[in-house]
Amino acid sequence: MQKAAVIVVGAGAAGLMAAIHAARVAGGRRVVALDSATRLGAKIRIAGGGRCNVTHHEVAADDFSGSTTPAIRRVLRAFDVQDTIAFFASGGVDLKREATGKLFPVTDRADDVLRVLVESATTSGAELVYPARVTAIARDADGFLVQTTIGPWRADAVVVATGGRSVPRTGSDGAGHGVVQALGVPLTPRIFPALVPVRLPDGHALRALSGLAADVELLVTSSTGRHLHRVAGALLCTHDGLSGPAVLDVSRHWQTAVAADPGARLLVRWMPGTSDADLDRRLQQHGARPIRRALSPPLPERLADIVCLLGGVDPVQSGATLSREARRALVGAATAWPVPITGTRGFAVAEVTAGGVPLSALTADLEARACPRLFLCGEICDVDGRIGGFNFQWAWASGWVAGGAAARSLNLAVEPVAGWDRA
Repeated sequence: MQKAAVIVVGAGAAGLMAAIHAARVAGGRRVVALDSATRLGAKIRIAGGGRCNVTHHEVAADDFSGSTTPAIRRVLRAFDVQDTIAFFASGGVDLKREATGKLFPVTDRADDVLRVLVESATTSGAELVYPARVTAIARDADGFLVQTTIGPWRADAVVVATGGRSVPRTGSDGAGHGVVQALGVPLTPRIFPALVPVRLPDGHALRALSGLAADVELLVTSSTGRHLHRVAGALLCTHDGLSGPAVLDVSRHWQTAVAADPGARLLVRWMPGTSDADLDRRLQQHGARPIRRALSPPLPERLADIVCLLGGVDPVQSGATLSREARRALVGAATAWPVPITGTRGFAVAEVTAGGVPLSALTADLEARACPRLFLCGEICDVDGRIGGFNFQWAWASGWVAGGAAARSLNLAVEPVAGWDRA
């Protein structure tokens, strides 16, 4: 029977940060992070195309969905963007800000991000044990009994950082949900993929434009036409549907809307800088030229042709021959086209999981109200951010809070700390 003061279950982004802070606060008592992988940090290594978007230059609670904004804000304040920058700089990895506001390592290497985390965990005194899959956790009078594939462990406090269900090939297969439920910790009614591409019907014209991108505005509306959520950004046509930053960001909001109201829709404004009235005037004044040229630019010509077809108009038809009804139909297709989504590409490619353990079930220190000395952090919580490094910032901040609180729960004479440079 192995024993530790604190066991962290999962050594991904949140788990490694939790282990680092727990070890720094634990005063020499044993801190162990267990992970099922044969090689740590799969999600870190593949993030950002292998560059790892560590965070965003400006992160606010409003950038996240799921649990309440005040609860998310409390966690983010404990370890903010400047703390993240300082932490990685202390390990020899400086971050650079790109035009989008995303922060990447100056080396453009995700492996460098992982190296800092692993080295920091080791130098802080945490042990990383893998592969060791946790199959169950039980609470008793002596603390926690943690069952693993390499034998049982005893712990005084446990931090669960097993992730959600996104990209299960990296190890986050949702098993942690069942583990915490067995300890009385509730989950949200729905757990679903977020930051995920959407599918279009077989044979849809847009699927023939795979690789083509355009800046658009996306709007989720209720069945009554009420505006629910708006996103602006790049849309990418793929071989089976739509992707790109704007589509990924809006995907969780469209799924939430449809779950509550099956008549909810996702609308695309293909020309976000052009009003309906301006486009209508442009079409009326287009004369003998092919109508596609009224849309291109700004749209790529191939996309302009498809938008014309979506409006029931021949792209080579002259503007002068366009009837009032046809003109209105084309304006509608260009400014409020309803996307015929057949579903998403699911957890296999989703960048994050929506739903999980609500923060209302946890204290401000991310301790489970139903199970003292059990702490949760990262993607297993009902917190998901928009694209751009926000979910990594949640991992760093929530891991920092949970790891430090787990160590302090051991009744050590250690003052609470907040922030990398103030620990």
